[in-house]
Amino acid sequence: MTAMPAGRTRARTRYAEEGHLTGELLDRQLEQAAAACGSRTAIVDGAHRLTYHEMFQRVESLAHALRGRGIGPGDVVSFQLPNWWEASVVHFATIRIGAISNPLVPILRHRELRFMLQQAGSKIVFVPSTFRGFDHAALASRLCDEVATLEAMVTVRGARDQALTFDGLLGEGTRLAESNGGGEPAPVRSADDPVLLLYTSGTESRPKGVVHSHNGLVYENRTMIERYSLSERDAVFMPSPVTHISGLLYGIHLPVALRTKVALLDQWRPEQGRDLIRTENCTFTVGATPFLSGLVDVGPENGAGTSLRYFVCGGADVPPQLIRLADEKLKCVAVRAYGSTEFPTLSAGGPGDSVERRATTDGQILGAAEARVLTGDDTVAPPGVVGDLYVRGPEAFLGYLDASDTDATIGPDDWISTGDQAVIDAGGYVRITGRTKDIILRGGENISAKEVEEILGEHPAIREVAVVAMPDKVLTEKACAFVVPRPGATLDLGELVRHLESTNTARQKFPERLELVESLPKTASGKVQKVVLRQIVKERLAAEQRAALSTDS
Repeated sequence: MTAMPAGRTRARTRYAEEGHLTGELLDRQLEQAAAACGSRTAIVDGAHRLTYHEMFQRVESLAHALRGRGIGPGDVVSFQLPNWWEASVVHFATIRIGAISNPLVPILRHRELRFMLQQAGSKIVFVPSTFRGFDHAALASRLCDEVATLEAMVTVRGARDQALTFDGLLGEGTRLAESNGGGEPAPVRSADDPVLLLYTSGTESRPKGVVHSHNGLVYENRTMIERYSLSERDAVFMPSPVTHISGLLYGIHLPVALRTKVALLDQWRPEQGRDLIRTENCTFTVGATPFLSGLVDVGPENGAGTSLRYFVCGGADVPPQLIRLADEKLKCVAVRAYGSTEFPTLSAGGPGDSVERRATTDGQILGAAEARVLTGDDTVAPPGVVGDLYVRGPEAFLGYLDASDTDATIGPDDWISTGDQAVIDAGGYVRITGRTKDIILRGGENISAKEVEEILGEHPAIREVAVVAMPDKVLTEKACAFVVPRPGATLDLGELVRHLESTNTARQKFPERLELVESLPKTASGKVQKVVLRQIVKERLAAEQRAALSTDS
């Protein structure tokens, strides 16, 4: 059994006394929904449609099967599944027996998976037999030989050799329940228990195992429900991976809390997403920039409009122009939001905010969450001044699996260092200005890559842009812009310079190299992998230098 962080007792006590933590268990929300509205549709997944009664039955069966195989409180159950209904069942069944759910995004491969499964001490892993042409079962079989704690793999939607199958486990659990009169009693649990283990994307360093409790996740969804006045009349659209914090919170738990349905999409195709929203009358979604951008590009079919009321966009940088375009083309309230795996939603735009406020800020702080900005001398910055962002609140994670990571991130007063820089204005609106590490050190001056990206993002020929540092012998670093042009558009460095000049941007912030690319490397949550881009430009500079030396000689 993996040693999980116990969390901050003092903080939990304070938030409980203030009424923010209710002590609800996530699986009990599902149980209550099944009892109250069992015939209501819970999940739409392609041709699959499950009612709350059907979903809960499957959860109970799988829970019995897992218990029958010796998995219990504190054990880690991993699953690397697409946006299929089976992912929800595995997640809830794991929680139901007091074990810890460990979702893993489908794009992870051997190196990342081995590290995560070993560190987590996973006992069992659920994988698709194949998905998008990749043989997940073969990889999982190899990992079972390499990870000492991993006792079994289970294939979903397909059989493989002697491996357990998802359907087989469901049948096994049903028989166990029938043979012992309903199965074993549920374990005694607390809403403060570790319930979810998620790994950070590792865009800048090794992935970190983030642990959450029932209480924190229940609170997070409650703040979103209150922020957007959501009810059972709403329906959720979810293209984000349910194995990522956004997809799991709003594609698995939020619909259950609302007792409404979720329409899942397992491969992102904008036209298919648009049609699914219309067919299922979806009104709410949370997703990263590529999903909103795709919907804006395809637009409502035949100008028929869209049922979407809210698109909460976060997880990656959101260009202001994209929010304006969404307002115009989708006729829904598109907002920017800020959060992380450790602290899911600190702030989000609201329905009463103007388009410009929603386009240029990451919204106001939600619920009982707190934020402060510290300057270089560790003093609290006044409104309007940029500094390092620290957060705390009821939805904060319990800690990392690696205690040294926890100690380096969470202070004794429960403030969490986000690693981001931000400014909070006099109205309490948050605006993230960049990563603490995402600074270009040009000739002794600090340049925010995010600021330059936002300005360049306003250019009509630019679809996506990422600005990174490249090494320079004289100035230490210079800026390089990686740009994905819009279809049919032509761009050169001179055009970028003219655009920046037209906005009166300081010349030292101008990129001094342009790389035109078809796409930017991203994580499953839509974050640009800048470490990859920095390596690309570093290698190209080195190759150009070698070529120049060869020519000179």
